[in-house]
Amino acid sequence: MATNGKLRYTTPGIETAEAERIVALLQDRLNATTDLHLTLKHVHWNVVGPHFISVHEMIDPQVDAVRGFSDAIAERIATLGGSPIGTPGALVEQRSWDEYSIGRATTQEHLGALDLVYQGVITSYRDAIQELDDLDLVTQDLLISHTDALELFHWFIRAHLEDKGGNLSTTGATTEGEAAAAAQQDASEAK
Repeated sequence: MATNGKLRYTTPGIETAEAERIVALLQDRLNATTDLHLTLKHVHWNVVGPHFISVHEMIDPQVDAVRGFSDAIAERIATLGGSPIGTPGALVEQRSWDEYSIGRATTQEHLGALDLVYQGVITSYRDAIQELDDLDLVTQDLLISHTDALELFHWFIRAHLEDKGGNLSTTGATTEGEAAAAAQQDASEAK
């Protein structure tokens, strides 16, 4: 964006005001995917316990994919005439969520917390997709493809939290800490 917050140009067929709103939606998604890939890498480094290697190795492809989403979003912002902001300070200042709260912890604790993280990211993606329905189908398509992969990754996480009856250990948790504790307790009771 220009220093006054207005685009100097945009892609043909999109009005400037619409493009500015699309860029704002995309910047929020850029912040979310940048934060998510860093959070996933943090989990990769800090997960411990009996299922360490399977979770450790499951997370890295998610990191790579989500990092790719950030790049695609930033390039779409530039295509629309905007200037993607990828600095850590801007991310922290602009995000509407708290920093990931779990440090060194068991696989179940991290997976429980990640269940909530993915819920938040996917919900915000779906909200943006809905708004883009009337603004820009090309950008909407980009976010739909990301959501498809994010939902698959979320399923991978939830498969570790689900019992044979289809119940999630994290049901009802509203914080990462609660979800982590519930997942750990459920794992301990299953032994």
